[in-house]
Amino acid sequence: MTHVVQTDPKTSNPAAMEQANHAFLQAYPTYASTKLLDEWRQTEYGRLDTTKQIYLDYTGGGLYAESQLDAHMDILKRQVLGNPHSANPTSLAMTDMVEGTRSYVLNYFNADPDEYIAVFTMNASNALKLVGEAYPFAPGSHYLLTYDNHNSVNGIREFARNKGAEFSYVPLTTPDLRIDEAALDELLAAGDPAQHNLFAFPAQSNFSGVKHPLALVGKAQKQGWDVCLDAAAFVPTSNLDLSQVKPQFVTMSFYKMFGYPTGLGALLIRKSVLAKLHRPWFAGGTVNFASVQARGHYLAPNEAAFEDGTVNYLNIPAVKIGLAHLQKVGMETLSERVRCLTGWLIDELMALVHGNGRPMIRIYGPTNTHMRGGTVTLNFYDPDGRLLDYRRIEELANEQGISLRTGCFCNPGAGEIAEGLTREDMLAGLAESEDMTLPRFMQLIQHRGNKSAGAIRISVGLASNFADVYRFMQFAASFRNKTNLNIGQATFDIASCRVIRDGS
Repeated sequence: MTHVVQTDPKTSNPAAMEQANHAFLQAYPTYASTKLLDEWRQTEYGRLDTTKQIYLDYTGGGLYAESQLDAHMDILKRQVLGNPHSANPTSLAMTDMVEGTRSYVLNYFNADPDEYIAVFTMNASNALKLVGEAYPFAPGSHYLLTYDNHNSVNGIREFARNKGAEFSYVPLTTPDLRIDEAALDELLAAGDPAQHNLFAFPAQSNFSGVKHPLALVGKAQKQGWDVCLDAAAFVPTSNLDLSQVKPQFVTMSFYKMFGYPTGLGALLIRKSVLAKLHRPWFAGGTVNFASVQARGHYLAPNEAAFEDGTVNYLNIPAVKIGLAHLQKVGMETLSERVRCLTGWLIDELMALVHGNGRPMIRIYGPTNTHMRGGTVTLNFYDPDGRLLDYRRIEELANEQGISLRTGCFCNPGAGEIAEGLTREDMLAGLAESEDMTLPRFMQLIQHRGNKSAGAIRISVGLASNFADVYRFMQFAASFRNKTNLNIGQATFDIASCRVIRDGS
């Protein structure tokens, strides 16, 4: 193993990079089996190098290949396609494509169509909302979820609360941020099997990259629980075989898998659970019959009952194209590439030290490649162990053409545990006012101890190569012996997930 010593990311040193690449291939020889993706980097994702972009935000969104666009545009240019589910020729042509894609989605995940249905949604969050609003929570029933969950999974607790159900959180172990399975066993055993109980967890953390055991699905089901598996961060680089593990609900966003199209996700539902679900309203397309004067309606069966209004029909064929694109390279190849790049990156980050020997980096989660994906979340510290402002680091990364992500990543539970925030810390933030923002909370938490209210997340994926992670390591090494005074103040605030304010 070799460690990056160059500290100026603006300086190009091909010989040093070649030497590092040689050592990388010796440490991770199986990377050579993923050479098809190096070819795709040139032919399908050449815009990355043409525009000199280092894209390290695959957990935020995947990148599309040029051939995906070409194939989809060819369909749109050659055919006349209308709103599906009517009897006219353009509608029938579109219906065939929509239903063909639906079948392709089930087949991709090895989900038996006699056992599962596929509902097209806007994204994983929309899929989770459908679960939350339709699940029969009631007094006596329980919603169990882990500290490590996206906010869209956390949000289901409000449906449970409003219907009188209880909800509980399964803690994480530190420092690896894995589910505390002993605590989970106790909480599962405490559920009343006579009630409708739902357990939700992510197959892979969007915060730490931890892969939580899929065996937890069967463990919960044996004790009478329904299971909702958030697969959004897992399926872009890992294989999900629904003939082997069979949660009642699976949610995903297709843009995280292959970049295009955005605005489409899926909710896979086991047919055995459909009878207990109750939608709180009906919409165009979700009913077989509705009357204004009689004030009644009958919901359509299966997936039609959940697809509110007209589906995003012109983009749905692009989902089949994207899935076929992933199948060309094979998930085993993609997973191995991500494992190798992530392993090298973690090794190098952990080796970074200041002149006084103190570590420059703290990684939240596993510091090896066992049961983890290509997401690495971290913070930088100065030679005295003080936190460097992650917002300023993002600004400096922007100047180098490096796209990474900072903040809390819509996963507050994992972040709170990882960063050592206590219940008292969080209550202090909630007590301030309803207009509390992440920058204000970060200031508050700094005064309560040298803690962080956010972090830096880098993630590799389909189009990543060694040059990407090498250049990031050059950037990371440039903070050796630096303090907040050296690197300057951030000129923007992330007020929320939707608002970025320029502080200049």
